[in-house]
Amino acid sequence: MVRIRGQIGAWPVDLTVELDAQDWAQLAQHISLDTPPVEVVPERAAAATPAAGDALWQTTLELLRKAGQVEGPHLLAQLTALAGGEAAGKRLLVRLRHCTQVRMEAGVDAPIYHWIG
Repeated sequence: MVRIRGQIGAWPVDLTVELDAQDWAQLAQHISLDTPPVEVVPERAAAATPAAGDALWQTTLELLRKAGQVEGPHLLAQLTALAGGEAAGKRLLVRLRHCTQVRMEAGVDAPIYHWIG
C-alpha cells in the first residue's frame, strides 16, 4: 500500500494505492537504480526539537480545552498559525482525532472537536 499526500494547485490530494506482488514486480521493471534519490526537504515544524514538539502539543490541547469545542476548519486555521504551516497544522488535527481527551462528532458542514478532559 502506498499513500500519496500533497496538493495539485489549490486542491488537496490524499490517495491510497494498493498494489499486489505482481503490481510491485511490474513497477520494479520500470525503475532504474542509477537514478539519483529524490531530495526530501523537511518542513519547519518537522525539524523542531522533540521538546518544542511537546510544547506545541501541550499548547494545542490547551487551545481546545479553553474553547471547549471548535469546528474543524476553524481549528485547522488556528493550528496552522500555531504550528507555522498547513501540513504541521493538519498533523496536529489528526493527532487530536486520536487523543483520548478529545471527542470528535460530525457536524452539519464540518467535524466538531470537543474537549472531554
